[in-house]
Amino acid sequence: MEEAMKLAGSQIVWGIALLILAVVIFQAIKFILLAKKTSKEIGMTNKEVNSALKTGAIAAIGPSFAIIIVAVSLVPFIGEALTLMRIGIIGSAPIESTGASLSANAYGTELGSAGFTAQAFTAVVWTLCIGGIGWLVFVALATKSMDNIQKKIVNRNEKSKQIMGVITTAAIVAAFGNLASAEMVKGFEYIVAALTASITMIAVTALANKSPRMGWLREWSLGIAILVSLVIGYFTI
Repeated sequence: MEEAMKLAGSQIVWGIALLILAVVIFQAIKFILLAKKTSKEIGMTNKEVNSALKTGAIAAIGPSFAIIIVAVSLVPFIGEALTLMRIGIIGSAPIESTGASLSANAYGTELGSAGFTAQAFTAVVWTLCIGGIGWLVFVALATKSMDNIQKKIVNRNEKSKQIMGVITTAAIVAAFGNLASAEMVKGFEYIVAALTASITMIAVTALANKSPRMGWLREWSLGIAILVSLVIGYFTI
């Protein structure tokens, strides 16, 4: 274990982790700049763009807390550098923790045990990195094609635009519904938390639409829903 942690905290591992993190930060900044440039072409005002950026930043706070909690629990087993590198790229702490545990077991040991050697740590690194390639390769290869398909459909007629809007909305509802249902089947407490978040989201959005002065609530709606559901879930569980 000591040998593995020494390797996990070595300069070369930190160097690779910081390099990858720098690429991620560059991508985020580049994406924001491209979004601002494109917003002018589609007629969005600076106020709308800033509001969208603020909404995205606020919405990311809630999910980040869960990732941080799991990430902190991973640090004693695989080190700060590898944890930072994996969470910075994929952002799915449960998948990373599961992958690390499974790869250690496949090597014949367990995370944090005396038999967790430098070789076992290397096996964990390879497993996590190779396991995350699929996400990145799909985005790199399929994004452009999907964008072209969307443009062809939207440019046909007004009805096609409406259909694309319905498909996009349905995809978002399906994605969140899948995530929520996976938690709700765990028990009554999880159902209460999910319903509380849904009701809060609807109430906050309705309030924002009803009063122009309360329009700022749209940006905070998801964050408020997550916070309220966390509080209710805490007392329920």
